[in-house]
Amino acid sequence: MKLTIPAAVDRAAAQFGERIAIAEPGGPRLTYEELQARVRDVAGAFVASGIEPGDRVAIWSPNTHHWVLGALGALYAGATLVPVNTRFTGPEALDVITRSGARALLVADHFLGSDRLEALHVAAAQESSTPLDRLSTVVHIPIGISPAASADGRRQPSGRGQAGPSGRGQGKPLAWTEFEHLGPGHVEAGKARAAAIDPEQVSDILFTSGTTGRSKGAMSAHRQSLGVASAWAECGAVTSADRYLVVNPFFHSFGYKAGILVCLLTGATLVPQLVYDPRQAMQLIESERVTVLPGAPTIYQTILDHPDRAKLDLSSLRLAVTGAAVVPVALVERMQSELSFDTVLTAYGLTEAVVVTMCRPGDAPRLVATTSGRATAGFQVKIASPDETGAGEVLLRGPNVMLGYDGDPAATSEAVDPAGWLHTGDIGTLDDEGNLAITDRLKDMYICGGFNVYPAEVEQALARLPGIADCAVIGVPDPRLGEVGKALVVARPGHELTAEDVIGYCRERLANFKVPRQVEVRTELPRNAAGKVLKRQLREEPR
Repeated sequence: MKLTIPAAVDRAAAQFGERIAIAEPGGPRLTYEELQARVRDVAGAFVASGIEPGDRVAIWSPNTHHWVLGALGALYAGATLVPVNTRFTGPEALDVITRSGARALLVADHFLGSDRLEALHVAAAQESSTPLDRLSTVVHIPIGISPAASADGRRQPSGRGQAGPSGRGQGKPLAWTEFEHLGPGHVEAGKARAAAIDPEQVSDILFTSGTTGRSKGAMSAHRQSLGVASAWAECGAVTSADRYLVVNPFFHSFGYKAGILVCLLTGATLVPQLVYDPRQAMQLIESERVTVLPGAPTIYQTILDHPDRAKLDLSSLRLAVTGAAVVPVALVERMQSELSFDTVLTAYGLTEAVVVTMCRPGDAPRLVATTSGRATAGFQVKIASPDETGAGEVLLRGPNVMLGYDGDPAATSEAVDPAGWLHTGDIGTLDDEGNLAITDRLKDMYICGGFNVYPAEVEQALARLPGIADCAVIGVPDPRLGEVGKALVVARPGHELTAEDVIGYCRERLANFKVPRQVEVRTELPRNAAGKVLKRQLREEPR
């Protein structure tokens, strides 16, 4: 069995055929045979547009069938997938697209009130640069109706020049239907590309922020992306009988590898949710008879506490997989007693390794709540230099550790030692059965609504706010999002700062989950002898 994602597309069509692959609310319902045909058309469209094997294709769009077709089509054509966080601002997305060297961009037209392509052009203009000129193909994915929409609801093209038949040289963005219609005449070329892919070829580059605030692109091979998806599916006992509601964003490994690829390997039906809304999620669970619902703990909490829960039939649910935050034992017990979940699992992973440990069906609620389970996907896990409590840095090694950071060999060498151990920076313990418990965050990182936030990135943005002399950002508890950012700022002499100034400035430059929710103005920040801010002291202060 060839371990490439295109081969998995073909196997799924042969094995699951007429079973529903994608059931999009308000969108198409595609069988696995239809999925294969559409993926081949999209692959052909990339070939027609001049995308070559190894070229990078970025997708900046939310959870719809277009994302699935675009991603699998790009991979089928031999390209490398670069997902872009839909919460990113124009400058943040521009940085990822530029540094990845993307040659094609699939971008949502209007989503959550933002014209993302326009945001990219504005960001590029502000930097007096023209990095978007590298893009040979830009495709608008229809999500919302723009102010320039015509009477029939189709988005009207912008005034930028049209790309030629080869697709080389960025011109007018193509509508999705225009792009896909380029493909049928080039399907055979796409199939040849797919057959030539080696399992060791880079399949995707997932960017994650570093503690310095500069994002790093973790590269995975085809066999690795499939390997972690297979391990996740095995731990959850996912089969073709399952119907999988994916609320986790596709740009994240939780939505892409533990979502799309899991369904592709098992024949489960993928039910994508555009934006998480608890009532809509419950309605989808009822109407689609959803059985699998992974997500951050806040997902389950909002469903459990929703006033309309009793009005809807949620009895089909059988599997929940969570993580990214502390999971209260009481929450696990409520999920099993009030939401009919037979199995609730927790897991631990990171972009550089995706799925490292998972609990298993039958594990006790307290074990599920207090640990992230045992090693999976071929990983070895150990604790480096444990203290008297057994806690130390979590190291891991195995066939699915990233290939490295794209274009950053120094960061790769720092993260992965010569013996192949990935140094995660997380602090944890291992019990006698090998269950891993994470006891501290990656340095100063905190998790807001399931998304990692690195304070250094927020602090770098704040440092450019006029009137700021000093600042520090920490994570503080929040009943809805788990943790939110708190900015502690020191004003320059003669300047006044308000919480509104700080939050407003961040909203213009950072994704929403990175924006501090609390601001405190101080005269000074505590520092050690080396001049570093004592963030632990700040976190331990009474609130």
